[in-house]
Amino acid sequence: MRRPGVIISGGGTGGHLYPALVMGRKLMDLAPEIALTYVGTRREVEGRIMAEHGVRFIPMRIEGLKGRGLKSLRGLVVLPLAFAHSLLVLARTRPALVVGVGGYSSGPIVLLASWLRIPTVILEQNARPGFTNRLLRRAVRKAVAAFPSTLPAFKDKGVLLGNPVREEFYRLAAKKRGAALDVLVFGGSQGSHFLNARITEALPLLATAKERLRLTHQTGVHDLAAVTASYRARGFDRAEVAAYFPDMAGYFGRADLVLCRAGATTLAELIAARKASILVPFAGAAEDHQTLNARELESVGGAVVIPEAESTAGALAARILGFLDHPAELDAMERNVARLQVEDPAGRIAALCLSLMKRSPKEIPA
Repeated sequence: MRRPGVIISGGGTGGHLYPALVMGRKLMDLAPEIALTYVGTRREVEGRIMAEHGVRFIPMRIEGLKGRGLKSLRGLVVLPLAFAHSLLVLARTRPALVVGVGGYSSGPIVLLASWLRIPTVILEQNARPGFTNRLLRRAVRKAVAAFPSTLPAFKDKGVLLGNPVREEFYRLAAKKRGAALDVLVFGGSQGSHFLNARITEALPLLATAKERLRLTHQTGVHDLAAVTASYRARGFDRAEVAAYFPDMAGYFGRADLVLCRAGATTLAELIAARKASILVPFAGAAEDHQTLNARELESVGGAVVIPEAESTAGALAARILGFLDHPAELDAMERNVARLQVEDPAGRIAALCLSLMKRSPKEIPA
């Protein structure tokens, strides 16, 4: 008997890749006989992440079309090749379901699958649906939203199931407050030069409280040496600085406060871990979607949002020192952000996928 196939397509950034991997793992847990294939771009980082997770991955030559200036023309040129490659992948794998997790690489294969009457689902991690998902919403069977405010964009196809993140974020115990305030600073896996610069500029303003502060800072590769030198020069000898923290859930668990960008996966992790945060949305994000994401947490009192234009060293230092002197505000923010939790997003999304395949875990032999 032929194993039922599932394609999960999308990527380009960790914000798309990691939810795809979490959901795929849960789908395999529920239905281990499924033949799972990931389809994405030829970007080096994407191939490396997929290789690290040991999954079947098919890279496709495809480029974005929106907001790239003259580079969009190159995207238009390779688009017919992407459709041809997608058709070949569908013919070879004969999937019972195709899932798009956002990003331009999901467009051709999800659209072709819908035309071939293969059940299709898209995941939208952001408050405002991205360009590709806005194009696909009429073609797909279901659209999974992470925020209630996103549902109207998908009308009767929208379902609120959350954004899947690794289960270890949900398992984190509430942090017991100590004499020192633990602050985790990071700008995503690649780091944020903007945050790196503002925090190092803020160190002189935080120096009088450095014995009551424990700063942990993920810088990305390029700024590691400069940021490390700044901490040492200002006497923050207890600060932990690294290009990348593999065990990010563990660092979330130790943090009282997280200062970060507002990408969809980062916010999903904050919600799952029930962490108070200062969010500085990336001003260059497509259609300013990070600001819209951040406002979702701010609207329930679960985060403080400071736009880049207002994120001076003084403003960030003042917020950090304010929480140091008023820890009860962190407790309230943690309770508030927990209101955005959706129970078991990965499991519920996987169950939806199986239902569209007209299968259940019991129907698949062990």
